[in-house]
Amino acid sequence: MAAMPSSEATTGAMVGTWRISTYNAVLVSMYLVPAWIMAGLKIIEAPISGVYDRANIAFGIFATDYLYLGALGTARVAWVLAVARFTVAAFFILFVIQIARPRARLNGDGDEALGIALAVGGIVSFMGMVLAAQVGEQAALRLHATETLLLLAAGILALVEPLFAKARANAGVKAQQAAALPAAASDARAEPAGVPVRA
Repeated sequence: MAAMPSSEATTGAMVGTWRISTYNAVLVSMYLVPAWIMAGLKIIEAPISGVYDRANIAFGIFATDYLYLGALGTARVAWVLAVARFTVAAFFILFVIQIARPRARLNGDGDEALGIALAVGGIVSFMGMVLAAQVGEQAALRLHATETLLLLAAGILALVEPLFAKARANAGVKAQQAAALPAAASDARAEPAGVPVRA
């Protein structure tokens, strides 16, 4: 009977389930969560002045100079932006909490939260990049371009890596099957011949 795996082996198997995309997503969340929460808190503290912070200024200038919104309309735009930032931060935090549990990480429970965070965050960052280019804010343009590239790279890695993992698993199964064929053939040749029948 095969021996049961030890606790060390089980722990090593669970640690081995951490993928490169998971590490990358954790690093992205370590940057985005505090940065976006701080940007949203500035809007909550003072919507009009908070929307002119570097992280939000592209939306504020576009709302006032291009959409010709008044103070109330600009405050509404600021609040929508703050809700979007808090939503992305909340889903990143949920993703980190879920992958902290080995069983949930093995089942891929954090993939949905990560996907929502990357999708919403990518849309907000891309819109900020486009609006910053439109209003001529170079510092905000560089910031939003960096965030867009981070989120885009994390999303591509999260989508592509499982495909490569599946391909590697299929290649491993085929290699095991190919290695088993010569062994089976050698066993068949090693079998003793039948006892000859006397005349």
